[in-house]
Amino acid sequence: MFKKLLVAAVCSLAALPVSAGAAFAGEARLAGWGNTVQTKGRRLGLLIGLVMALQLVNPMSADAANNRLSGDAYFDAVQCPAPPAGYEDFTSYPGLVLTGSLEGCLYTKVITSKETPSGVYLETGEEVFIGSLDGGPVGTFVTTYKFEGKFDPASGVQRHGRCQHPIVEGSGTGGFEGATGRLDFKDIIGDSVTTYDYRGHISLR
Repeated sequence: MFKKLLVAAVCSLAALPVSAGAAFAGEARLAGWGNTVQTKGRRLGLLIGLVMALQLVNPMSADAANNRLSGDAYFDAVQCPAPPAGYEDFTSYPGLVLTGSLEGCLYTKVITSKETPSGVYLETGEEVFIGSLDGGPVGTFVTTYKFEGKFDPASGVQRHGRCQHPIVEGSGTGGFEGATGRLDFKDIIGDSVTTYDYRGHISLR
């Protein structure tokens, strides 16, 4: 609607008559030129004012609905003992506690996995999150994911890892009704424990 109004306004302003004085010679030509400049200046001023007014009337609501996500995560089967109803088989790993923008538990169901002789590990699957966004109402959403990691072939020690988690459209319930977006996890490898940083975005419509 905003684009249609803007195009209509530009076309209407472009149709305004330009002074015919520019068709005469000598002083008449100069006078006509001055009137033309003034007319074009008025057109430009009207156009700028119209664009600003339309932006105030029709703000970009999509920006208001988009939420940037960041936080930390770690496995803890005590804080996250079991997945929600309907996802009883999402138990490939202990529950993952999320803190930060998202507060709650993430449960995983591994679908495929592959390891190469060089130590590259690939995994795909599904996940369900139950919790809240920035302290809002509790709800759930489902993601798919792809994990890529590198392990030392000799010792089996992890070198690095990352994972992409697009939210399944239409899967949101409760406080995540209509959720779309994506989470990206990075493995933070410690001496004895691996934790995770996550970043991403989520829109609620």
